Amino acid sequence: MNLIVAADRNWAIGKGGDLIYSIPEDMKYFRRMTQGKTVVMGRKTLESFPGGKPLPKRVNVVLSSNPDYAPEGTVSVHNYDELFAEIAKYPEDDVMLIGGGRLYTDLAKYCRRAYITLIDAETEGVDTFIPNFDNLDGWSLESVSEPLETGGYTIRFATYLNESPEVYGK
Repeated sequence: MNLIVAADRNWAIGKGGDLIYSIPEDMKYFRRMTQGKTVVMGRKTLESFPGGKPLPKRVNVVLSSNPDYAPEGTVSVHNYDELFAEIAKYPEDDVMLIGGGRLYTDLAKYCRRAYITLIDAETEGVDTFIPNFDNLDGWSLESVSEPLETGGYTIRFATYLNESPEVYGK
């Protein structure tokens, strides 16, 4: 499994259940990196999408503790055991964790790569963060793009590598 996310200088990703930045080039990158793959998300992330609908041209795996939660067009799982049993059906590199904040924090250790759009900005009043991958044990910066000016922001596409991802259940 890999993860993909956009974060600002403080590793902030959200505010009030929404993304804090909407940057067209980042959205294109996200689409390119996830299309045709299996995306893993929490219930709140799914509900933040337009109409609360799953992403097209992807297998949408949604984690919710509510056993009755099973939105149309998704594969619903209700705990980490079910999640890992489900994603074991797909090639490891084709599984992308896409949020939210708690899942990034809980599941980063199981990911091989983190594709992080680094946004050179800060926003006040944010409430959702990811771990700082520059200081996260076992993670190293594998590559980073040249700065790109887009949508009023300077961004860089970074790839972090986890040399020894944990194996679930061990």
